[in-house]
Amino acid sequence: LEVEESGGGLVQPGESLRLSCVGSGFKLDLMGIGWFRQAPGKEREGVACISGTDRNDGGATYADSVKGRFTISRDTAKNTIYLQMNSLKPEDTGVYYCAVAEEGLTGLSPEEYDYWFQGTQVTVSS
Repeated sequence: LEVEESGGGLVQPGESLRLSCVGSGFKLDLMGIGWFRQAPGKEREGVACISGTDRNDGGATYADSVKGRFTISRDTAKNTIYLQMNSLKPEDTGVYYCAVAEEGLTGLSPEEYDYWFQGTQVTVSS
């Protein structure tokens, strides 16, 4: 499996970013996809995940810390999962990772995911 992550950067508090996770050589539709983040000195934490389209109707789950600000979505035609991040805060800073689970119904625990990729840096600072 290959995935290209992109969209990270340096923004000010209150601004937005959109992260992309583009699959290559496989279809993301039936996979469980999660976005995780890791800040320096902290454990990796689940931010948002979306189930495969045939599981839970492709429903999404969010960490409490990002509910109402982040949205995970799927573009089947582009084989891409997005994480739209609005109203960013300094505590959102970290390396964001896209993860893939062959089991289409997943949650926010890293142990549920089979494949991890290189990550993209998000820095929120004034």
